[in-house]
Amino acid sequence: MELRILGAHSNEAKGARLTSFLLDNVLAIDAGGLTSALSLAEQEKIKAVLLTHHHFDHTRDLVTLGYNAALWNGQIKVYALPETFDVVIPCLLDGKIYANLLEYPSKERPTLRFEFVERYKRQNIEGYQVLAVPVRHGAPTVGYQVTSPEGKKLFYTSDTGPGLSDCWQYIAPDLLICESSVPNMLGDFARKAGHLTPQLLKDELIQFKQLKGYLPKVIVIHIAISYEQQLSEEVAQVANELGADVSLGHEDMKVVL
Repeated sequence: MELRILGAHSNEAKGARLTSFLLDNVLAIDAGGLTSALSLAEQEKIKAVLLTHHHFDHTRDLVTLGYNAALWNGQIKVYALPETFDVVIPCLLDGKIYANLLEYPSKERPTLRFEFVERYKRQNIEGYQVLAVPVRHGAPTVGYQVTSPEGKKLFYTSDTGPGLSDCWQYIAPDLLICESSVPNMLGDFARKAGHLTPQLLKDELIQFKQLKGYLPKVIVIHIAISYEQQLSEEVAQVANELGADVSLGHEDMKVVL
């Protein structure tokens, strides 16, 4: 299984895209910086998109992906919680701000097909076993454990605040993709907003190891651009203190499991 990080940031500027990932060129997770990172030929290979929650930095490029898919007569399955669709469809997709992607290019065969995920229920999606696990954020949010046909596993927390011990019980990844949006000096803000600092992430990883007996490779994403250097230093300190492989992710980074 090959992971490609398309967007590793929580805000956007030249060289920094909003959050999105691609697995084996066919399964996307979140759509903040999806089409902005891919050629049309690469977009055509996408079979399904998993959305973790409705926030704009995780859903924006779903609009352009749906519009572009008409060029190759494609139909892409989009998976999310019902609560996520309750916001995304009327705010982004129903024609108020762009094309009505519920009926584009035709009502009989729109480019986007919507499918629900259920918390704690495993689903077979394009040959991968996908498990949606709730995390703590300001909107209804799930992280996804994705298991490849060969048995390799990754877990992406999405946006989350402290309190992942319940989540850890349901997963056993070879690779953990976790957020750390802001530096340690903004710990109070992070807790209130449902995000992690490197120190808060360290606390969660200690609990993971106590519960599971190991620590997987950890890639940190959802990085605030203005704090990237500070976050890099603080994440490196976490890695050193835990004796673990913990590092910042970046755009176009590839990891093979």
